[in-house]
Amino acid sequence: MELRIFTEPQQGASYDDLLAVARRAEETGFGAFFRSDHYLKMGSVSGEPGPTDAWTTLAGLARDTRSIRLGTLMSAATFRLPGPLAITVAQVDQMSGGRVELGIGTGWYDAEHQAYGIPFPPLGERFDRLDEQLAVITGLWRTPPGETFDFTGRHYQVSDSPALPKPVQRPHPPILLGGKGAKRTPQLAARYADEFNLPFVSIDETVAQFERVRAACADIGRDPAQLTWSNALVLCCGKDDAEVARRAAAIGREPDELRVNGLAGTPAEVIDTIGRYAEIGSQRLYLQVLDLADLDHLDLVATEVMRQL
Repeated sequence: MELRIFTEPQQGASYDDLLAVARRAEETGFGAFFRSDHYLKMGSVSGEPGPTDAWTTLAGLARDTRSIRLGTLMSAATFRLPGPLAITVAQVDQMSGGRVELGIGTGWYDAEHQAYGIPFPPLGERFDRLDEQLAVITGLWRTPPGETFDFTGRHYQVSDSPALPKPVQRPHPPILLGGKGAKRTPQLAARYADEFNLPFVSIDETVAQFERVRAACADIGRDPAQLTWSNALVLCCGKDDAEVARRAAAIGREPDELRVNGLAGTPAEVIDTIGRYAEIGSQRLYLQVLDLADLDHLDLVATEVMRQL
């Protein structure tokens, strides 16, 4: 089981805050540093100093880190046009020496679209746009050098594109898709995903959705073993119950609730939970770290949990 760090900067974080977490994650051996792609805080926090753009952040981290992989859970297809997004991700992949991964989804948070003037079409149209974006982005990246790319869709049209720049990773950076949708989500994952991720769901829900994606793969003749299977869970680990309670309070949650719905407890409890996800086929866990100032949290997991895996 690979452990990755996942942050939610819209809740209140500067670039320097994120850099400190990414560097500590790199130093302590975590597999990747990922961040959400949101422009508005959620819940009762102030969100100050305000949002940071996901791909601007990753471009900075590409130069300010050395080896850790970098990515998004998940960039919203409503935020960016597919051609410019393909250019941005390819450039950040070059800047990082081939360490970038693109998590992308339909977008779901209506309030952030209203807050920053971003169109928010109905869900069916958002899925249609995501489908076309994936076709355009992968098509641009896969086009051989010296050839051009064309695409005619309902929402996006591309004509005579030189399909540049190319990312370092070939044929392209890994693409992550995820979510609980019963039909279109599995279909898109089967066609486009290198990794399928489920955030904040139970083991039973994970089993059911993984099976839907495997069935969608079978429908198009794709081997499900070509996908990496992953989950994201909020992290709250402590060396003892008192430390667990302190860390839970710092993020406004209850220890007992987190033990049920997250990755929480002492290192032994956390290892046990990880084992249960591994048994159902999850290969990676994204540990949602909400208190970005608590770098000792990462140290504890690295020394007392990750080394046991």
